[in-house]
Amino acid sequence: MTEKKSFQEIIQSDKPVLVDFFAEWCAPCKMMKPILDELKAMIGDGAVILKVDVDKNESIAKSLEIRGIPTLAIFKEGKMLWRKSGVMSAAQLQEVIQKYI
Repeated sequence: MTEKKSFQEIIQSDKPVLVDFFAEWCAPCKMMKPILDELKAMIGDGAVILKVDVDKNESIAKSLEIRGIPTLAIFKEGKMLWRKSGVMSAAQLQEVIQKYI
């Protein structure tokens, strides 16, 4: 199974899938890890959180035209419903995700 296919399978979920597009060398991206951990504690099983390294998954990043990182996107049933670049707080992300749960 290719990475692309597994990404496609994950975003087909009927739960919202928050995807964090990041790179290891990106300082603001590193700030997102504890925020996403906090968010997971807040939302539990209400949504899936997926981190995608744009350097290791160039085809995905290119197909979605990810230009800046971190870029956060919410997918549900294979459709991108929301997208924003930059660091956000767990509370801000929870508010956005609640709209799609």
